[in-house]
Amino acid sequence: MDTKALRQKILDLAIRGKLVPQDPKDEPASVLLERIHAEKQQMVKDGKLKPKDIKNDTVIFKGDDNLHYEKFADGSVKCVEDEIPFELPNGWIWNRGHSCFKGMKSLKPQGKYFDYIDIDAIDNKLHKISAAKHLLVKEAPSRASRKLENGSVLFSFVRPYLENIAFVNEKFSHCIASTGFYVCNSNGILNPNFMFVLMTSKYVIDGLNSFMKGNNSPSIRKEEIENFLYPIPPIYEQKRIINKINAMFPIIENLAIQKNNLKKESISFKSKILDLAIRGKLVPQDPNDEPASVLLERIRAEKEELIKQGKIKRNKKESVIFKGSDNSYYLRTGELEESLENWRFNDLPETWEICCLGELCNYGDCINVNTEDITENAWILDLEDIEKDTGTVLKKVTKAQRNSVSTKHKFHSGQVLYSKLRPYLNKVVLSDDDGYCTSEILPLEFKNCVLPEYARYYLMSGTFIAYANHCSYGVKMPRLGTTDGKKAIFSLPPLSEQKRIVKTIDSYFMQLNRISEALT
Repeated sequence: MDTKALRQKILDLAIRGKLVPQDPKDEPASVLLERIHAEKQQMVKDGKLKPKDIKNDTVIFKGDDNLHYEKFADGSVKCVEDEIPFELPNGWIWNRGHSCFKGMKSLKPQGKYFDYIDIDAIDNKLHKISAAKHLLVKEAPSRASRKLENGSVLFSFVRPYLENIAFVNEKFSHCIASTGFYVCNSNGILNPNFMFVLMTSKYVIDGLNSFMKGNNSPSIRKEEIENFLYPIPPIYEQKRIINKINAMFPIIENLAIQKNNLKKESISFKSKILDLAIRGKLVPQDPNDEPASVLLERIRAEKEELIKQGKIKRNKKESVIFKGSDNSYYLRTGELEESLENWRFNDLPETWEICCLGELCNYGDCINVNTEDITENAWILDLEDIEKDTGTVLKKVTKAQRNSVSTKHKFHSGQVLYSKLRPYLNKVVLSDDDGYCTSEILPLEFKNCVLPEYARYYLMSGTFIAYANHCSYGVKMPRLGTTDGKKAIFSLPPLSEQKRIVKTIDSYFMQLNRISEALT
């Protein structure tokens, strides 16, 4: 169950008048709007409002021909039937933002300290303010000038598709917000909580997204928010909608928690399966299998022949694993030798071998391609397209769909694509097509003694992730370096056993996925 989609479905029903039944006794929203409009005109007469404050106010109504019309402040009327997105129940009206929201007010920081809300303060998953920044007034950003009140709704102008939207409760009503937000304050036609429902609905988010302009930081203007059409129910129905949502959302939240816990358990089970697999404990050994030592000897012999023929040069700093006279394993890198006694590979089956990852694939040897040399319909893989821990490609994006100018690595179908950036995210893909990827992803071509499917599962194992995390350099954006990647230990089973391992892992993973889907 997609709990986010379920929430949006409920919000969609709510703003279309399909979540709770209508009550014919409710005062129509049009009557309330007329009363608010009359009050504002009186305030202009009394000097409490300026004429410019109501010059954009309009009223949308249905004519005798059942079409929608908009009446402007100057008395002119225009048919707007083509702009109406969907039909509303009796008692509801369409209204533009400038007739729903009070004008935004400015407030400069005062005193010594103030609390500031910018885009970083918003939790866009929960649509809440996580924490305000406590700043010195003399260090106040120039954008800190939006006045808030209890019940305000913040809507980010920049990249609205990221859904940086939040309800301002009493705790944060004293704060000052960035001008990067539109501050929605109801003029009385909207219950603040229903206003929040509107602004977090797919209808509003997608509708405002359509006005985005710009490449680096696409954004919308306040005019787009204020000219947008919002569905307005009677005020009492708004309260019934809010009560219904408040009753339903905690149930959905509980489902989301259970789903997340189940996902964590599934990932844990899969990690244990991989751990058993790379230690020769997942499937039984077959004494008739050609030992992995034969495969390894063949690889090394072929390499020596290429060196002899002058086709490749010997790498004096290459890492190689060997058995010493004490029957223990050692890692030699150039003239440096180190014991591998701390590695948990002492109990591998007799037909298995351990070697360095660099002996089995072209780790770090990539084909670089400039973006301008890539065709528009080519697949461009970025890190954000890969789901962590599963290696699932969430979406395939072409060059025409992706704004990218950096150099790419070329890859082909059947290669293992390993993300060296932030290894703990465990993003490893077995490519099913040709394409190009960010330089943070390494396309790995394994020799024919290693199944790419087995290699991928090995790179996703907890053992390899722990090694990569330990060797990574960089604090904010840790990466596994080429030298450390090449000398990583790889447990190599016979080729036939690799096939049995992959088949068994696939079967277990499929069962776990089915169980997860059935329970959610």
